[in-house]
Amino acid sequence: MNHASPAPPEAPVFSLVVPVYKEERNIRPFLARAEAVFASMGKPYEIIFTLDPSPDRTEEVILAEIQRNPNIRLLVFSRRFGQPAATMAGILTCRGEACIVIDVDLQDQPELIPELYARLADGFEVVYAKRRSRKGETLIKRIVAHVGYALINTLSDVPIPRNTGDFRIMTRRVIEELRRLNETHGFLRGLVAFVGFKQTFVEYDRDERLSGAGNYNRLTGSLKIGLNGLISFSSRPLSLMSIGGALLAGFSFLVGGWYVFQKLIGIDLTPGLSTTVLFVSFFAGVQLLGLGLLGEYVGRIYDEVKRRPMYIVDRRANFE
Repeated sequence: MNHASPAPPEAPVFSLVVPVYKEERNIRPFLARAEAVFASMGKPYEIIFTLDPSPDRTEEVILAEIQRNPNIRLLVFSRRFGQPAATMAGILTCRGEACIVIDVDLQDQPELIPELYARLADGFEVVYAKRRSRKGETLIKRIVAHVGYALINTLSDVPIPRNTGDFRIMTRRVIEELRRLNETHGFLRGLVAFVGFKQTFVEYDRDERLSGAGNYNRLTGSLKIGLNGLISFSSRPLSLMSIGGALLAGFSFLVGGWYVFQKLIGIDLTPGLSTTVLFVSFFAGVQLLGLGLLGEYVGRIYDEVKRRPMYIVDRRANFE
């Protein structure tokens, strides 16, 4: 089902990709600030909302805004595919010479876009916004983010910038390379790092969310994203698992040798139940951890082999 509306008169220079879900109260304040930024820059633009079907009025609000501003476009998916898929859908659909990815909750300020764009003129292909401070985030969330980035960058095959989200600007050249990757798990930060080219950052202070609550659990959501980034861009955890298994096997041989030595010199050994339970529990935990890690890799192989689409579009608004 297509909702008719006049198409933008000019090919856009900027494509602003905004994944949304249950954000009816944030749409209009976000558009007011984003449209003011593009008006000050004086170049044609498009704003692409990519919407997981919402139980609220998010879609109705966006459709009403399309009637007011023909530069706004909308993709609605057949079901909820998640923010990574929604973000990639907007990137792969956009027509602009440069693509900006941003959240609608105004934690990331649209007013930073001109500064990001100015760095492209210096020859960079990607300019990402690096968080100098994080307002409204708990200490636990900041600790998880710090440890997660440190772990990913230690083990990953490609360096992923710390203290960054998806808020960034990319040239058409990068967009076309992302299109070629065609991966099921759309971890944008890792995919952009993998593509390479000249990249830089602009620091900023992240604001609190304008209204409402985030649409995923702050702790488990961050852990899931971090695990996805680690598994998708490094096989080193499998190597570490093998090394850990070899070290533990060596340790068990040493313990066995120590018991044999004690027996040979006449020490009466009395088996201890607590020691047995400790060793059995420890090695069982290590085995389960290894199996779980292996399962994560096998699961991703399974997803990639099936070649299912990352998202399915149900309806579009203001697309030619």
